[in-house]
Amino acid sequence: QVQLVESGGGLVQAGGSLRLSCAASGRTFSSYVMGWFRQAPGKERELVAHISWSSGSTYYADSVKGRFIIFRNNVRNTVFLQMNSLKPEDTAVYYCAAAVRSGTADYWGQGTQVTVSS
Repeated sequence: QVQLVESGGGLVQAGGSLRLSCAASGRTFSSYVMGWFRQAPGKERELVAHISWSSGSTYYADSVKGRFIIFRNNVRNTVFLQMNSLKPEDTAVYYCAAAVRSGTADYWGQGTQVTVSS
């Protein structure tokens, strides 16, 4: 069974950086699109970024373009989200996801809290 385990969340001041990691296991992910979603209190879940495991092509939401970078390590079966120039509005629970398509995904991690203080 697919397991996605996130790590790397925490509290950071505005302008700071955090790196989220997602360790994937349970099947071969080479045909998948992997992604990061986030959900802030009282808001709908938002797709932040995704990456094709095979080609490495990426997508970013406009709200994070130029600040966040999604990348993968095929050997370690891990997907990362490097978050720079963080803003208070980036505060949310961030979820790793596999088999991303049409704004949702088939598999989800447990989520990791990111809090950006002003």
